[in-house]
Amino acid sequence: MSRVRVLVGTRKGAFILTADGKRESWEVQGPLFGGWELYHLKASPVDPDRLVASQSMGWFGQQIQRSDDGGRSWQPVDNHFSYDGTPGTHLWYDGTQRPWEFTRVWHLEPSAIDPDTIYAGVEDAAFFRSTDAGRSWHELPALREHESAPNWQPGAGGMCLHTIIQAPHNPDRFYIAISAAGAFRTDDGGKSWRPINKGLNSGQIPDPDADVGHCVHRLALHRDRPDVLFMQKHWDVMRSDDAGESWYEISGDLPTDFGFPIDVHAHEPDTVYVVPIHSDEQHYPPEGKLRVYRSRVGGNEWEPLTKGLPQENCYVNVLRDAMCVDDLEDCGIYFGTTSGDVYVSPDSGDTWRPIVNNLPSVLSVEVQTLP
Repeated sequence: MSRVRVLVGTRKGAFILTADGKRESWEVQGPLFGGWELYHLKASPVDPDRLVASQSMGWFGQQIQRSDDGGRSWQPVDNHFSYDGTPGTHLWYDGTQRPWEFTRVWHLEPSAIDPDTIYAGVEDAAFFRSTDAGRSWHELPALREHESAPNWQPGAGGMCLHTIIQAPHNPDRFYIAISAAGAFRTDDGGKSWRPINKGLNSGQIPDPDADVGHCVHRLALHRDRPDVLFMQKHWDVMRSDDAGESWYEISGDLPTDFGFPIDVHAHEPDTVYVVPIHSDEQHYPPEGKLRVYRSRVGGNEWEPLTKGLPQENCYVNVLRDAMCVDDLEDCGIYFGTTSGDVYVSPDSGDTWRPIVNNLPSVLSVEVQTLP
């Protein structure tokens, strides 16, 4: 029987949760790197024992860790992330121009074809690559040198490149998202980029056709339909059927269209999951009821999934990297909350149960299937 390994990053360390394919009884390992913020952990899709982690601390700065034995042991790797291209500036809240500064690594994306290649999205927004398993990192500067870059500005959490998707069946195509610049696509492995934000509407941008300035929270796709993208935006749930060339809204009957994560069922390309929260000022579920919403028709028609989730006095949030799905026959859905609870649904969202409670605030959740 297959097993699953869930990688959880929190405000005060990392945790590894393992179970068999029934996903009923869980072993909890951690905290790893206790006291550090673990922004993101992810496994290589090529080598299941290769894990990478982004840890950060105000006192010691940014650190990348790598494990080659499934998380039993770790070693720090090169942490030199320097902007290699033209220095440049970007727009700030008050309308002034600020120089680009490196703060932290928000997202790590191991290559789908080479276990030693890893991509990283950082703050201030830039795209990095390592081809030697993290021993050295180099910026692919074409993104930050895009003609629109001087007009990028930070979202509330910083100007972070927080989403990286390597397109299935085309390793040179990447989709990325930056808060609060928008979504971008490359078709040549990062040598050139272009904004893919047509159809997005943001209240602070008077021009509905603005190329940049949109606060995209998360992107998702299904590997069997790589040109169909789903987006959770700062207000609005969106869909593109043409690889991001144009977008249309699919919020439909959601109680609110504000949220952070979005994901797609492993075997059903039209089954999409979101976790609505009250608003951009009130980051908690409407009515204090924790509900995952599922659409089985690619959007607009949504059903609340509540069985096993708290339905009163619940005021947590689910952050953008804190939801994922496994690829078992009965697709499992996972998410973690800012109150430190990690939930699993082993039946595509119909029922939920906690894997573990009372961890530090959860920043990211990733899952891998093991033989």
